[in-house]
Amino acid sequence: MAGRAVPTRRTVLDPLYGRCQTDPVNGTAIGRDAVVDSVRRSLEDGRPVLVEGPAGIGKTVVLRSLLDAAARDGWLTLRCAPTESEQVLPFAALADLLAPLADRVSELSAPQRAALAGVLLSGEVTEPVDERAVGVATRALLDAAAADPARPRVLVAVDDAPWLDPPSERALRFALRRVVPRVAVLVTVRADRPADLPAPLGLEQEALGARLDRVVLGPLGVGALHHVLRVRTGTALPRPLLVRIAQESGGNPLLAVELARAVLRLPQLPGPGTDLPAAPSLRQLVADRLDTLPTATRHAIRLAALSGVPMLSGLARAGVSPADLDAAEEAGLVAVTGDVVGFAHPVYAAAVRAEVPPGVRHRLHRLLADTAADPDERARQLARCATAPDLAAAVEIAEAAARQRSRGAPETAAGLYDSAARLTPPDAAAEHARWRLAAAQCRFDSGDYPAAKAAAERAADELTGPARAEALLLRAIVAWSSDEPAEVAVAAAERALAVAPEGSTLAGRVHAHLGVFRDAPDPARWHAERAADLLAESPDDRPVHAAALLLLLFNEVRAGLPARTELLDRALATEGEEPSWLAGIVPAIWWKALDEHDRARERLHRMLDRAFARGDEPSQHELLCHLGETELFAGRWADAAAHLVTARELGEQYGADSAGVVWLDGLLLAHRGRLAEATRVAEEGLRRAAELDDAWRRRIHEQLAGYAALTGGRPADAARHYGALAGIADQLGLVEPLAQRFEPDWLEACVGAGDLATAEAVLDRLAVRHRRLPRPWTTLGLARSRVLLAGALGRDPTDELAELAAARAAVPPDVLPLDRARCLLVAGLAHRRARRRREAREALAGAAVEFDALGAQALAARARAEAERTGGRPAAPRQLTGTELEVARLAAAGRTNRVIADTLFISPKTVEANLARVYRKLGVTSRAELGAVMARGGGAGV
Repeated sequence: MAGRAVPTRRTVLDPLYGRCQTDPVNGTAIGRDAVVDSVRRSLEDGRPVLVEGPAGIGKTVVLRSLLDAAARDGWLTLRCAPTESEQVLPFAALADLLAPLADRVSELSAPQRAALAGVLLSGEVTEPVDERAVGVATRALLDAAAADPARPRVLVAVDDAPWLDPPSERALRFALRRVVPRVAVLVTVRADRPADLPAPLGLEQEALGARLDRVVLGPLGVGALHHVLRVRTGTALPRPLLVRIAQESGGNPLLAVELARAVLRLPQLPGPGTDLPAAPSLRQLVADRLDTLPTATRHAIRLAALSGVPMLSGLARAGVSPADLDAAEEAGLVAVTGDVVGFAHPVYAAAVRAEVPPGVRHRLHRLLADTAADPDERARQLARCATAPDLAAAVEIAEAAARQRSRGAPETAAGLYDSAARLTPPDAAAEHARWRLAAAQCRFDSGDYPAAKAAAERAADELTGPARAEALLLRAIVAWSSDEPAEVAVAAAERALAVAPEGSTLAGRVHAHLGVFRDAPDPARWHAERAADLLAESPDDRPVHAAALLLLLFNEVRAGLPARTELLDRALATEGEEPSWLAGIVPAIWWKALDEHDRARERLHRMLDRAFARGDEPSQHELLCHLGETELFAGRWADAAAHLVTARELGEQYGADSAGVVWLDGLLLAHRGRLAEATRVAEEGLRRAAELDDAWRRRIHEQLAGYAALTGGRPADAARHYGALAGIADQLGLVEPLAQRFEPDWLEACVGAGDLATAEAVLDRLAVRHRRLPRPWTTLGLARSRVLLAGALGRDPTDELAELAAARAAVPPDVLPLDRARCLLVAGLAHRRARRRREAREALAGAAVEFDALGAQALAARARAEAERTGGRPAAPRQLTGTELEVARLAAAGRTNRVIADTLFISPKTVEANLARVYRKLGVTSRAELGAVMARGGGAGV
């Protein structure tokens, strides 16, 4: 007898534009991280799970991801994936599902062995079978598997349960009612089933002893589709095109893949005003339906498909009667709701448009333009039907483009501006230039760098005078913002400067950009000074004038000149509430260099909020990188990792230069003790820098290579890399490389390699940097270096140790936690060499605790090893390790295991193991209790 139905928990996950949260390198269940985590928790708790969604939405991918994860964790996984054609094969699905248990059949009773013999041997039963015996035998096998101590859990997974052959369905229904919740059950079904149809396999019945969890798979977001399409097509599509594919596919990955493949077969990628191609099968389907429709209906839905937002009232003005759409509604192509005419799927509309002959299409666009009530719709239709130069039409189209641009639709605006420029008569050169430049700028604003590059180059070829200078400046900006060598940006900007009127504000803007593009501080400073002079009296150029002042401060300091902080004050007053878009990052870089992390963080978050509000993804990418570096210095490595994950995803989607993200990822790896991986990142970065002849890339990756070598116990290699870094900086005239703080590590490497002469020279170099601009990191680094050098020279380090203790006390614990911990390590080593064992043990034990709290595993291990060399009884392990602490904090903040794993670059299984140890050490049994303990500061002293 069927049991009484009980309420179910229904979860709708993954909104269309949700952010992709999976590790892009993993590629498993892309964009379904929340789903996998939610389902996994339900399965671990013994609740059966029903995953629902339309065809192609990714149910099978989620199921496979869960199966793979379960198998990695030692679960026994039993799976079947029935198809429609197999419904006529009795027990075909059950044979697939029970195949891994075939060796256990001999343990069953004789009737049960007989019942399953044919099922498991062939998967096809021709002789009469006692179905109840098969059900009993299935239950017995599942019970035996669940009782096996070698397996933590058994998972039964049925993909697309409605296609189960009836005998398999009955046997599984019988068995599952008796083994759940001891056996985990996962089932997928299509979402187009009737709403009143019960869940398959009786999963909603109370007799199962557990509440069914229903998970409805929603569409994938743009970020997730980016990864899906890159994996499936081998191509990273431009961000605007990716957004359109997400919209037209409704976030359905299967449909998105078909659309992307159709797009990639085109001679060139479609622009904003061009339809995406429909998959051939869908197009043929629509064509077949159209052939059966009356002529008036075909005409009506063609007009509807060519309209921006088809409305009955608009179609009526074009001569269409509502009755003309009846046959299309009956054919399932369109649906009329009130005044709105909607296609059953966006691809249907594209397929309708694709079959309209060019001559007819042109005539229909003209009809729609002549009858449109909305000016933007009229402009769009004019852009599609006007062919001869027509200044009035061009003006209408350009005005619509401006409105679209102001509404945050630069992709649409770019196409309209191009149409306006195309329709401009020869005697309106100024309008043509303005609209051509606006089209290129809109493509840059949309994040489509390849299209912006082509548009800027086309504009530079077509235009003359100041307009050509504007086009060349935009070309330089595109080069700087994308993965092109810096020399390309500099060359384009210098060409723009040569064309711009001397002494003009346009020349001032070019100078300001060259102040950004030039890496060497002296030429950059000269350009910034020229820009500040030329733009000082231009109210329209206040943001660029503010940027020039910031760049002047920045490059004067880099050149070794005294810091004129009044320039910073003037710049901040000039920019007002809106940070300068060109160099607004400079104040954050300055405060970051001074270790004023709170001020840098506040500035970066304020700019990031504005970038999000504007949809400015290139700026978001840059700001997230700087936030990652800020949190890295501040010792908040989990936050740094989260910022870098988001920055990496954004950069991949619109083609930004990834060097900064890669470098910071490498530093995080090195800090956490994953030195082999960090070294590979550095080597690849140096190889790429050599290919591009890029001094900046070489500097940052020489620093990474040096730190990885030093932490890994290879001081000679580290000294070589740091020496190369210093040589590049000196060659550029970079006296004060604000973002690079390498001299203390260079000195430590030289001491370790026995090169004391170089170590003394490095100490002098660091002392000069400290006198020029005292900062917490120079204070700590200088004190640490003096202790190291005194010990290496055989001097009594007592005075230097006192200076080190005072320097450490002067820097708050939350400012530079890694540097402070390294000071303790150096102090411990010095005390041990001076045979002060108690002081050495205390310093080294303290260093190990602080390294653990950060997650600096290699340095923590070194501190412990050095402490053991002092002798004495080691302290009891009262505290959490660094990894345990980071896992505990993220778990207490509500992060899922998968998100924690992605943030800390560890596996979900490692997360679970660390959580188990945290629970044991803190005496808690749940995340809720853990959150309470962490909120009370119970983890602070660990």
